[in-house]
Formats: sequence, structure tokens, C-alpha cells
Amino acid sequence: MNLTGVGRRYGRRRPWVLRGVEAQLPPGALVRIEGGNGGGKSTLLRLLAGIDTPTEGRITGRASRVAYVPERFPAVLPLTALAYLTHLGRVHGLTGAEAARRAADGLERFGASAYARTPLAELSKGSSQKVAVAQALLAEPGLLVLDEAWTGLDAPARAELDRAVTERTAAGGTVVFVDHDPARLAGLPDARYRLRDGSLEAVTADAPAVRTAVSAVRIRAVGPPGSVPPQGAVAAPGGGILLTVGADRSDAVLRELLTARPPWRIRAVEELP
Repeated sequence: MNLTGVGRRYGRRRPWVLRGVEAQLPPGALVRIEGGNGGGKSTLLRLLAGIDTPTEGRITGRASRVAYVPERFPAVLPLTALAYLTHLGRVHGLTGAEAARRAADGLERFGASAYARTPLAELSKGSSQKVAVAQALLAEPGLLVLDEAWTGLDAPARAELDRAVTERTAAGGTVVFVDHDPARLAGLPDARYRLRDGSLEAVTADAPAVRTAVSAVRIRAVGPPGSVPPQGAVAAPGGGILLTVGADRSDAVLRELLTARPPWRIRAVEELP
């Protein structure tokens, strides 16, 4: 995806929020956006997701499937959590049975199964945010945009979202995120950009040192019934497999597991020195 001279302002008499933004966001990239409060980060993410349109410039090459998670999920529809996710699955072209299965799996993955039958309007901030994250992952988006999406999640759900981000990039998707925690996904982004006075600046100083420190990756995964474990895999305590591969092969191995039919479930990805 390419951003060329992108600018945005809200009303002709108001100042520009963004002006002349240029960036390239390739498939499989993990991109962090930084900047001060009110600096235009959310505006940029809404433009990337296609929710807003640029006042000037253009955005090209956006993935056909885009998912967006805001900091606060507006849970106002008269549906339960499960019904909402199932409905979205149908919108994405899934069959009723597959949509219901993915909806239930998403709630379970983020620890929200107990709220499957709860109306969206009655969910707490944390529970509604789990639904927001689950809906974003339903259709395996080619572009995943996360605007403070970890806010309100408990520790297990935050860790699960970290893993989901790794899965998406390993499968060739682009993930763009903003988070107030500087340690969020530390060492993993392929690119960092900082918004300053409405302009986007690349931040690259610390990327090489972090990347070269990783020599191997340990993957914990659970396969569908009857699946054959990859060569070199060993049984993991509590079920599933553990597979250790060189860092240069890790993306390819993850992509192979995630694109298998049926796909493997990635439980954890750990970088090893």
C-alpha cells in the first residue's frame, strides 16, 4: 500500500491535521505509528482503513480485506456478541456454520466465551474490546489497523492479540498499529513512523540492532485432527507441538502452518538469541 501526498483536514476553515504524508507499507510488514496526543495518529489510521478519505493525495494498493479496531468499540447494535460476530462472518462471505464457528472460536481465543449471549450494549469496556478484536480477525484481513486496540484488554487477551499480529504478518498481511506502551511488540516492527506537525517521519535507528540479535524462533502450535506435524516438531506439554527454526525461516514456516487447510492454530511465537 502506498501513501502519496496524503493530507486531511476537517472543514475548510480548520488547520490541516495531516499534510504531504508519504509512506510505503508492503505486504507482510508490521508498522508502528508514534506521535504525541492530538498529533493525527488516529486520523492517519482511519485513512489507512478507508473509514475517512484524504482531502488531498491518494492511497493506493489497499488490501481487499481490511479490518480496523479503534481504542473504544462502539457497541450499540441490538445483538449479542455471538450474533454480531456471526453476522459479520456472513457479510464476509462465510457460510452460516463457518461464520458461527469462527465467531465462537474468536470469543474463546480472547477469553470472552462467557459473554457470547450477552447483548453488546451490556458488555464492559474490556469485554467489548475483545469482541472488537475478534471481529477484526474473522476474515483474515490483508490489512489490519489497530488504534490502541490493546487498551482495556486483560493480560492474556493482550498476549493473544500480540500473537494474532504475528500470525497476520506471517500470512502476508500488513499490520499498522498505535499503542501508548513503548514496549508493545518491541523489536518486531519492520518500520516505525513518527507524526510530527502533521508530517510523517521514518524512525529506523534502533531496528538493525534488534533484528540481528534473534537467531531462532520457537513456535508452539496446535494442528487440526489428523494433521501431520512438520519435520523437527516435538510434542508440547499440554498438547500441540513445539518447533524451533532459524529466524530466517520463521516467516515461511508460520505462513505454511497458517495457510494449511485446515490451518494450524499458533499458540505462541518466541524469539531466541
